[in-house]
Amino acid sequence: MDCQRFVLVDVFTDTPLQGNQLGVFTDAGALSGEQMQRLARELNFSESVFVLAPERGGDARIRIFTPSAELSFAGHPVLGAAIALGGEPARASLTLETGLGAIAVALRSERGRPAFARMRQPAPTWAPYEREAQLLDALGVSRSSLPVEAYRNGPLQVYVALEHERQLAALRPDMRALGELGELCASCFAGDPHGGLGTRVFAPGLGVPEDPATGSAAGPLAVHLARHGLIEFGREIQIRQGEQMGRPSLLYALAEGSRSPEHVREVQVGGFAVIVARGEFTLG
Repeated sequence: MDCQRFVLVDVFTDTPLQGNQLGVFTDAGALSGEQMQRLARELNFSESVFVLAPERGGDARIRIFTPSAELSFAGHPVLGAAIALGGEPARASLTLETGLGAIAVALRSERGRPAFARMRQPAPTWAPYEREAQLLDALGVSRSSLPVEAYRNGPLQVYVALEHERQLAALRPDMRALGELGELCASCFAGDPHGGLGTRVFAPGLGVPEDPATGSAAGPLAVHLARHGLIEFGREIQIRQGEQMGRPSLLYALAEGSRSPEHVREVQVGGFAVIVARGEFTLG
């Protein structure tokens, strides 16, 4: 009988049943890619992660799936997998191999268990988003207070700046129209970058109508704000997400670099995570 063990981790929170849910299949070497996709669809979380033997000197290799697609990289699966793996035995750091390269993750323990993780993300590339008018129409937004730009660090992150957090809470996107824009994450944000931002991220083209916490969007958001002079490079920001879904999450992000010429040296994203369940799937 083929049994696949998994761990459920709530990521970007220290409170069970909040944050972004993640299924971590801790020994997935016997699974095919098709089986991984089916299991991700069965759990129906924003993402599920499958742990494999390392191939390039890391501690483990991971594959990441939404309910409808495989991703080369995503933030909360990396941090959640690190929390799930980092206590066997207790670790201060580990390296996870992803489709976008090796990701170094530092771990901080509380009461003998990994509780907080911080990763070095790949530095994103960016460009103006060519379908801005269609995106704004799909979101029901008349304008963005910053240029609408697309950042690539695995998933395509497209940022729309709103004037007030009440606009953020009131968003009711046309999910069909958003889905027709393809596999992108539409990241809308508002608030004070120095005191805390609210964000909502919509990705129906990836099978995720709304995401409770998006680690892969947090790092490029710090880059976006620094490039446009709203924060200094090297300043950590706090990002609140998931409140409208009843899954409040808190993410920390910073970008090191310079505006002139534009150059990003390093991007870091961190947050708490907590293991909430363990179980197994019987596949045959």
